[in-house]
Amino acid sequence: MTDDILFTPFTVKGLTLSNRIVMAPMTRSMAPGGIPGAAQAAYYRRRAEGGVGLILTEGTVVQRPASRNIPDVPFFHGEAALAGWAEVAGAVHGAGGHIGPQLWHTGAIPVAKGHKGWEPGGPAESPSGLVGPGAPHGVAMTQEDIADTIAAFAQAAKDAKRLGFDTVELHGAHGYLIDQFFWPGTNARTDAFGGATIRERSRFAAEVVRAVRAAIGPDFPLILRVSQWKQQDYSARLATSPQEMTDWLAPLVEAGVDVLHCSQRRFWEPEFPEIDGAEGLNFAGWAKKLTGAATISVGSVGLDSDFFGAFRGAGSAAAALGSLNARMEREEFDLIAVGRVLISDAQWARKIREGKLQELRGFVPEDLATLS
Repeated sequence: MTDDILFTPFTVKGLTLSNRIVMAPMTRSMAPGGIPGAAQAAYYRRRAEGGVGLILTEGTVVQRPASRNIPDVPFFHGEAALAGWAEVAGAVHGAGGHIGPQLWHTGAIPVAKGHKGWEPGGPAESPSGLVGPGAPHGVAMTQEDIADTIAAFAQAAKDAKRLGFDTVELHGAHGYLIDQFFWPGTNARTDAFGGATIRERSRFAAEVVRAVRAAIGPDFPLILRVSQWKQQDYSARLATSPQEMTDWLAPLVEAGVDVLHCSQRRFWEPEFPEIDGAEGLNFAGWAKKLTGAATISVGSVGLDSDFFGAFRGAGSAAAALGSLNARMEREEFDLIAVGRVLISDAQWARKIREGKLQELRGFVPEDLATLS
């Protein structure tokens, strides 16, 4: 195995990363009152010291009354929270790293198990007041709600640039608000933000992207995370063909997205095996081919089981990188995001680079209890 490709620089807009390894956003829910502080700064700094090229923070919510479904998820608004995030960015930069916040709105997803009785600040809002096909929850967003939400994403992105972050990511995946507009199971609107086709249902995301691009200017990198699967339905597919994927993603790149962060269950699985076979392009590979945008792939990297096991409290042993290097050598995608393994092993990237594979740690569920 050669890992040379993992440790070659990559440039997007004016941002040059020292390597191709990205820390994937992972919800930690450890910011009391929504305010990040020294614990978060130290947590992310350790991953920068461990050699991660780009850190994407846990989901951090925009200024809407019910933008989060778990207490202690950090805000990305308000003087105190933004001061905390400035401390985080400074800590990562002090360790020689790069970092961007993931901007989030959980939409109609109910309050998470274990937090019943906690009130998020208002009724859950979503395109049609649905959390899944035929499953009402919360309220349908008005035109004013939509406009205010678009403005909230733009303001958060503007603040991220002002605070010195290197990039910003919009969370448009996994069944949360932006993704709820994409999915016909949660978007039954009959106005301009709904429609029978994925291109029509992508309008909300495109409007968010355009507003964010206007707020951050033309030269600041913008990432959008997308997925086929939803937490409401792991088998859901927004695009069943390359043409549908083009209709979905190309308008978002045209609106201003620089990098598509393509989340799938296992990064090595082909997206359309009926077209290019069992060793064909994965989700990120097809997204890059069809749109021309840079892509990040993600999905169970460096572990011996996929990430759904973590939802059940299961651990996962460290594993070889499999086809990762070969896929990156042929430029199938540009960057690789690493998730759970970086919770348990802040030095994972350094160990890979130094060939210390015997020292790699797997994912230990107990590590979710602390910001270590």
